Amino acid sequence: MSRELDKLCINSIRVLSADAIQKAKSGHPGLPLGSATMAFTLWTKMNHNGKNPAWENRDRFILSAGHGSMLEYSLLHLFGYGLTVEDIKNFRQTGSLTPGHPEYGHTKGVEITTGPLGQGISNSVGMAIAESYLAERFNKLDYNIVDHYTYAIVGDGCLMEGISGEASSLAGTLKLGKLIVLYDSNNISIEGNTDISFREDVAKRYEAYGWQVLKVADGNDIDSIEKAIDIAKSEVSKPSIIIVKNQIGYGCPAKQGKASAHGEPLGDENIRAMKENLGWKMEPKFYVPNEVYSNMNQYIEKGVSKEHDWNDLFNEYKKAYPDLAQEYNKWMSGEIDKESLLNNEEFWSFDKEMATRQSSGIMINRLAKLIPNLIGGSADLSPSNKTYMSDRGDFSAEDRSGSNLHFGVREHAMAAIVNGMYAHGGLKVFCGTFFVFSDYMKGAMRLSALMKLPVTYVLTHDSIGVGEDGPTHQPIEQLASLRSMPNMTVFRPADSKETAAAWYYAVTNGATPTSLVLTRQSLPLYDGCPKRVLKGGYILKDSKKETPDVLLMASGSEVELIFKAADELAAKGIDARVISIPSFELFNAQDEAYKESVMPNKVRARVAVEALTSFGWHKYVGLDGEIISLDTFGASGKAETLFEKFGFTVENVVNKAVKVLNK
Repeated sequence: MSRELDKLCINSIRVLSADAIQKAKSGHPGLPLGSATMAFTLWTKMNHNGKNPAWENRDRFILSAGHGSMLEYSLLHLFGYGLTVEDIKNFRQTGSLTPGHPEYGHTKGVEITTGPLGQGISNSVGMAIAESYLAERFNKLDYNIVDHYTYAIVGDGCLMEGISGEASSLAGTLKLGKLIVLYDSNNISIEGNTDISFREDVAKRYEAYGWQVLKVADGNDIDSIEKAIDIAKSEVSKPSIIIVKNQIGYGCPAKQGKASAHGEPLGDENIRAMKENLGWKMEPKFYVPNEVYSNMNQYIEKGVSKEHDWNDLFNEYKKAYPDLAQEYNKWMSGEIDKESLLNNEEFWSFDKEMATRQSSGIMINRLAKLIPNLIGGSADLSPSNKTYMSDRGDFSAEDRSGSNLHFGVREHAMAAIVNGMYAHGGLKVFCGTFFVFSDYMKGAMRLSALMKLPVTYVLTHDSIGVGEDGPTHQPIEQLASLRSMPNMTVFRPADSKETAAAWYYAVTNGATPTSLVLTRQSLPLYDGCPKRVLKGGYILKDSKKETPDVLLMASGSEVELIFKAADELAAKGIDARVISIPSFELFNAQDEAYKESVMPNKVRARVAVEALTSFGWHKYVGLDGEIISLDTFGASGKAETLFEKFGFTVENVVNKAVKVLNK
């Protein structure tokens, strides 16, 4: 392998990146130019196969500093992932395979969507957890079928974001030795030198987290970078961070080392100067010498060979451990036997009223017996949000076999970590916290939805029913926020059966993340088939007339109010239909005939009740309807007192129903 040819490949990354960003008149050239040597060297040492990006035992790579996406696209092109020069010419254009930030499921070889800084390094912690858990489960002596590293490239901005501290602290605690982070330390951010806001000693910080810290003084020294990666791989009891001193915009004389290189095209004159400085052919644009592709073939074939060796190993493993091999394939396929859950009476069975957080806890433990690759945990709240799986052990630095994760008080990182765990493959994942703290998780939850990762979020203590903890802990606007998020399916169940249906949907839908919004207080248990819940909204108690006088609708704990109010209205000669709407998203997805059968358009007298903000209910109650909601913050006090104080009573529901009928 020729160092000179490798340097030619590295400069190809710089040229392709600069030309693509200039053509798009948009992008971030600084990182691709400055980190090209570091990234190329890493990719030559990784085990991966561009001809089969889905190889299960590949090393995972995450560009946490996702704004430098042209770095990754150039690597994917050179390493044979099928990304063409034409694709690169369409950088940042609508429908192209080279969008502004790397997108999971869109471009082959992109392991996860990045861009919001700090998310990627947190995702990498999740991938490293997944690798170690699967390795503990399936590896046998001489058969390390799960044996790969997780690598992330981060920048100053990633390490400024608080989420990186949360995730890195947990990674050190868990001693994730197969996690290696390369830090593009160039001391430049958009506003200028990082001294204006970021003077900490990153090395000491990561030493305190329990990481191995390595340093490379010259980001263009291939040998030093290779040596650092080898040392990092040899440390099995600590994650490693390699601090590489790079120069942003390297190679462009007028821009290197300057903030102006970060987030704007270099300009035609500066690109010409850069090419001259690198000894590059001026025209045509996007030119890559044939020697580069010839040199890359050896690295591409090395990846093919690595996968071939693994396939041979797995074939031997299948002979030696056929049951484990079958289980491994099932886990990696994401296969779930929906029918066995749907037709399992015990799965749906409850015999008493309880809080939906409690019934969710029962469901988690039922699922743990049926889905062996279910794994998850809480942000230091499992006794309260009932997310602990009995007889499944705790995942720790000392025991990789446990299925219960302890994230500590780290909601933001927790959500990003479970995204990484799911994207790695092989696991069904969930995490939990109090609903009000979903605000801390929103960035990562949004990325779950953007990537359509079917992660389950268990969000308990869902309203003023939290009680004495007061308005700081009582969610108001959070439910509307989650309902407004594309691709996020939200359930607020009214009883244990609806909770079971919500969990069934969460583990079987395979297409969206699911948020389960659950009560602290006990709720009744209603009659009827729980499978109707999967339509998102349904008639819980029907009117006696073919056309009801009034429609009463609610979700969660407030269903109890409308259920009782219907009886009182009947005593007044008013015929009410009671409608439970646990999931707006699923109800909205039904055909018009079904929605009309539940909410006839000709019935304009409607009352909706929910102990959170009214936002979102207007589409169901229309111009003539009424909403009993909470469009202010709550207060500290006993839950029953607060519900009465804010109008969540049967009497108020009855009065509102009479009011809409008399309009």
